[in-house]
Amino acid sequence: MPKRSGHNYPLIVWPALLIVCLDQASKLAVQGSLRIYESVPIINGFFNMVHVRNRGMAFGFMNRPDMNFGFWVLVSATVLAIILLLFWFYRMEDESNWMTLGLSLILGGALGNLIDRVRLHEVIDFLDFYMGSYHWPAFNVADAAITVGAFMVGLNLFLKPPEKKSTSPVDSK
Repeated sequence: MPKRSGHNYPLIVWPALLIVCLDQASKLAVQGSLRIYESVPIINGFFNMVHVRNRGMAFGFMNRPDMNFGFWVLVSATVLAIILLLFWFYRMEDESNWMTLGLSLILGGALGNLIDRVRLHEVIDFLDFYMGSYHWPAFNVADAAITVGAFMVGLNLFLKPPEKKSTSPVDSK
């Protein structure tokens, strides 16, 4: 069994903590400066700051006011995802810093949205990108971190060189 290298705890903790702080600070700023459903153009024809609430999942999936059971499902799923992320990090042996950073971004984003969900029973979204009549669903810093982190993890898994198989006669039995 290979010797386990030391975990890069700062690279899992600090980016996650930074994402949680940026996410919560930005949501508090939106809450304090925009009424719910208010929209302020930042780049005409491309980007608005909005204040919307999402009781569902990413990009408004399952965003229905009558989905009270959905609150518990989403909180439970988020807590389970956080536990699995921490378990994955703990079990990693010699992963790249990009893999660790990607997991940290996902962790920070999950925690940021979990705080909203527990505090408000919904998530505050405020970044609204669009072209003409096509609007990408509003999202927040936590959602962006989860997306970027998942992309980093996926790339790392896809581009990781295959493990070398042992040619030792003892290992082949």
